[in-house]
Amino acid sequence: MLSRIRDVRRAKGLTLADVAARCNPPTTAQTVGRLETGIRTLSLDWLNRIAGALDVDSSELVQLPDQAALPVAAILGAEGAYAPTKEEKLLVPNIGGEMVGMRVASSLGEYRPGDELWLEKILPENFGDALNLDILVPRPAGRFLFARLLGREDGKLHLLPLQAGSRQQVVNDPVWIAKAVRLMRKL
Repeated sequence: MLSRIRDVRRAKGLTLADVAARCNPPTTAQTVGRLETGIRTLSLDWLNRIAGALDVDSSELVQLPDQAALPVAAILGAEGAYAPTKEEKLLVPNIGGEMVGMRVASSLGEYRPGDELWLEKILPENFGDALNLDILVPRPAGRFLFARLLGREDGKLHLLPLQAGSRQQVVNDPVWIAKAVRLMRKL
């Protein structure tokens, strides 16, 4: 198993010390460095601690042997595009947890035809994690509602559909919802 800790940490602009301080409980920059380089064994506990510190799913920190990667040709900053100072790669995201996909057929809100959304399934006890995010809600008879989660109160979800001029809807807590976590868009 190859670790992506360094790639994710650098992409977020964090130092080893930053990640170490964000760990729960905190650790040392040296320990994080050893976990990144493989000098220290990356256990499941460490993987979860580092993932929490980087605010990513633990599956994002693991590179599979056959996982595709793209070489980074340029970095876009405030001053424009520039060449990286060292070799960098973008790794194709791992599918973590229980994921479902959704294809966009018509423009809706910020979404365009051809967009693909990756959504992470969430159980009722974690519905609060999707507050103010776009979610997919299963409805009876194989239907779905895609809307922004405004709140949850007394076992009901308060949703704002993305269609222009739509009114807020209230839905009894479903068995699961799925929050949008990745947007894949062709330019």
